[in-house]
Amino acid sequence: MPKGKLPKRYNAIVMPLILSLLMTSVVSAISIVRAQGLTAVALAMWPSAWVLSWAIAFSVLLLVLPVVKRVTAAIVEM
Repeated sequence: MPKGKLPKRYNAIVMPLILSLLMTSVVSAISIVRAQGLTAVALAMWPSAWVLSWAIAFSVLLLVLPVVKRVTAAIVEM
């Protein structure tokens, strides 16, 4: 194992973690700006909206990722 890297077994946690961080930050920012406009209030609301959406998304990803992998394997040639 290269120095500074996690073992392969952590992939099932790290991948959904990174995916959920990126996707919820973008989606929550778009939702807040669309609802409030690009204002100081909207920017102040974004972190709390993002944390809530991230907590939900990460939990959901951990639950559904195995199913998504099986469905993907069924429709994509490996």
